[in-house]
Amino acid sequence: MICCLNPDCPNPLNPNGKKFCQSCSTPLVSLLRNRFRVIRVLSDEGGFGRTYLSEDVDKLNERCVIKQLAPKFQGTWSQKKAMELFAEEAQRLQDLGEHPQIPTLLAYFEQEGCLYLVQQFINGENLLKELQQRKAYNARDIQYILLDLLPILKFIHDRKVIHRDIKPENIIRHKSDGRLSLIDFGSSKQFTAKVQQKAGTSIGSHGYSPLEQIRDGKAFPASDLFGLGATCFHLLTGNSPFQLWMESGYAWVSNWREYLRSPLNPELDFVIDKLLKKDIQERYQSADEVLRDLTPKQFLALPPAGKSSGKIPPTRAPSLPKSYPLLRILILISAFILLFGFGESWYKHFRQIQTSLFSRLSQHNSLGKDEALLSQPPKITLGEVSLVNTLQGHESSVLSVAISPDGKTIASSGDDSTIKLWNLTTGKQISSLNGYSQQVNVVVISPDGKTLVSGSNDNTIKIWNLARRKLIRTLDGHSDSVHALAISADSETLVSGSDDNTIKVWDLATGEQIRTLVGHTFWVRSVAISPDGVILASGSFDKTIKIWNLTKGYSIRTLEGNSQTVTAVAISPDGKTLASASRDVYDGQRLRTIKLWNLLTGKEIRTLVGHTNTVTSLAFSADGKIIASGSRDRAIKLWNPATGEEILTLTGHTNTVTSVTFSPDSKTLVSGSEDNTIKIWRLSQ
Repeated sequence: MICCLNPDCPNPLNPNGKKFCQSCSTPLVSLLRNRFRVIRVLSDEGGFGRTYLSEDVDKLNERCVIKQLAPKFQGTWSQKKAMELFAEEAQRLQDLGEHPQIPTLLAYFEQEGCLYLVQQFINGENLLKELQQRKAYNARDIQYILLDLLPILKFIHDRKVIHRDIKPENIIRHKSDGRLSLIDFGSSKQFTAKVQQKAGTSIGSHGYSPLEQIRDGKAFPASDLFGLGATCFHLLTGNSPFQLWMESGYAWVSNWREYLRSPLNPELDFVIDKLLKKDIQERYQSADEVLRDLTPKQFLALPPAGKSSGKIPPTRAPSLPKSYPLLRILILISAFILLFGFGESWYKHFRQIQTSLFSRLSQHNSLGKDEALLSQPPKITLGEVSLVNTLQGHESSVLSVAISPDGKTIASSGDDSTIKLWNLTTGKQISSLNGYSQQVNVVVISPDGKTLVSGSNDNTIKIWNLARRKLIRTLDGHSDSVHALAISADSETLVSGSDDNTIKVWDLATGEQIRTLVGHTFWVRSVAISPDGVILASGSFDKTIKIWNLTKGYSIRTLEGNSQTVTAVAISPDGKTLASASRDVYDGQRLRTIKLWNLLTGKEIRTLVGHTNTVTSLAFSADGKIIASGSRDRAIKLWNPATGEEILTLTGHTNTVTSVTFSPDSKTLVSGSEDNTIKIWRLSQ
């Protein structure tokens, strides 16, 4: 399809090959600047232009967003102001796009009388749409949102930029890992002495923007913090600050607690109240101030003792052995210094030291936690590890890879809506399976090697005959994207996890839906079945892992040791150990964690620390001696699950590693990435 670029066109989509729009007769442009193919309209800016989803043909059709400004009423103040803000937004993205949670500017140009701004595409939903789908956020959700957004605000404020339009619509949660991105810098303003002294134009959103910004046109870091507080209020209560402002101006700010569904904990209550102060002098003045009120209390907080809620309590960090009294004293001193404000930089440095000490001690502590572990776990030593092939063929991100049980075939899926089959030995593409109109998030191959199963953003699951490469049937039942699949060892049962918050169990041979498992309150992005087919583990963006009896369909327990979204789960070949990955931050340098659990008891065994960004994928080798992890830090790490030691780091991908899997003989590792490639690594022990 070709999209018409006339901002007033009522039906902009046209069949390929057309030279003029069928609706408005405007000449069609196949490629903007001979580089960008416009796919469809994302939003309409009320006649001044539109925002389009597009593809960058210079980057293997990578998705991007194009904002169009089509000036009208030449010479008017409004037209001049719109062009000024548009140019400023491009400049802000140019300055700020180095941050991973702010879209990168790709291009800025004029063509046929219109201005175009091209930026990175953030694949996800904004928080307003998310609120409409899930209806409510709890206090813990809000704390995580604050801890994710405040460092972004600190980053832009440190560069003397005020966003001026913080609201749920301008915050997008990535579908891949749940991290938040801040968008729409069209209202942003350089923070200078001149701006502080001179009243400017009122820009922002009523209800979310503070009094000094709406009334006087003045914007400060504290103004963005008010918008952040109003956003948290909206998500907690479901009440739009804009609607409240329309009814009573800023009166709601003084009695915001009356709209709460339930009281907040004292710490969060204090933070939100201070964010929402109408008088700027009483409000937080910097993101650092808010972080200091959030972080220390989390660091020192202990769960209540002596109470049972019927749920498995969050797993606590292992107690320090008595043989390390000096380290105990060091930790107590650090808590004292942190409480009395001796500086964030010192705290980060201390946490780095503390992390190193804890990782050295974790092996000692974990021995007493699980008697099933050997007292002296074997040390894994790999010989030469080599990258033997890089497969190129997907037009965009590779989202999932799987290896057939005979070790001969790789299946891969991606953002380009295709499934590809490859010869593992030669690296040659065997076939391409088509049948989707949207991205294919996950592929798995049944243990008997007969069936390939795929899940997509179109809410369906497709079952293919692997040998004949033919579609057998399509399973409908989920009401949102399917991101997780697992097949039992006997190849009889299929399990699927979806963004509709449910897990479905299917008969693989007939396609009949056996049951639906309900319990997660957010997207289910990972599932794993034990080798005996009895236990199912599921990981969710609700920050929990649930353990289910798969044969009976009931929940056994909930593991709540993760404080952030759970991105991956895997079960060891002996069925004793569960590995999970999440966006948990381990120390001041944002190291991410992998946790190992006793699958039978639900007790945490140990924590693996090393990746510097979200861990996206986990896989056990067939012999159970190695865990592989892929991450947004572009690295693959190999771990010894018996000791928690990092064995090796594999580098070579130039973007997020989305999927890792081992061959049946444990000698080959295959990885997929957002750099559009698949890499084959040869391991030897």
